[in-house]
Amino acid sequence: MSERLVIFEARGLAKQYRMGEVEVHALKGVDLDLFDGELVVILGPSGSGKSTLVNILGGLDVPTGGTVHDRDHDLAAANDRQLTRYRRDHVGFVFQFYNLVPSLTARENVALATEIAPRGLAPEEALALVGLGHRLDHFPAQLSGGEQQRVAIARAIAKRPDVLLCDEPTGALDVATGKVVLQALESANRELGTTTVVITHNVVIGDMADRVVSLADGRVARVRENATRARPEELAW
Repeated sequence: MSERLVIFEARGLAKQYRMGEVEVHALKGVDLDLFDGELVVILGPSGSGKSTLVNILGGLDVPTGGTVHDRDHDLAAANDRQLTRYRRDHVGFVFQFYNLVPSLTARENVALATEIAPRGLAPEEALALVGLGHRLDHFPAQLSGGEQQRVAIARAIAKRPDVLLCDEPTGALDVATGKVVLQALESANRELGTTTVVITHNVVIGDMADRVVSLADGRVARVRENATRARPEELAW
């Protein structure tokens, strides 16, 4: 893994913010490299700092200390306009809740991303990649939760982002449906070569990753490399 191209480099990454009278230290000096084309799972309990870390990598938040670069983008020093352009052109997001537009079909929801992407996939191609080529013209209300999440994944990957950031993408799903969603993420990673980061509290999901980064109390507690990746359908939930 060390011979592969580093696309994210974080050094001494820190994030502090206030909640009323309390100062919260969400990240406390995180050092992390992410490599081109890998699938990484970031594990940690609630409050470990994993969502804060991914928000900074995705340009949704800025650190209060340390440095973080995505290739030639200095995310710690970027202004709001630069971060907006960075998110638009380089990052795909998948969240626990699908954030689809109810009045638009699956195809149209994905097209929202491709219309602003300089090198995007056709919506039909993106939906086929996640196994929904037969549901192009269905509205969100006509789709199951797992299908809606796969539309959200298709929307994210249709931009051909440099990195796909997934925050608890199976958190609202049952086990069987969650595995289908993970299969869609794995397919995007393998077929498009998109660096994929999945944050979760579910330890089992780590078995499908190239590397597992465990966070605890705002710090990297452990990094584990997997010799082989398990297929999502093989995960023993």
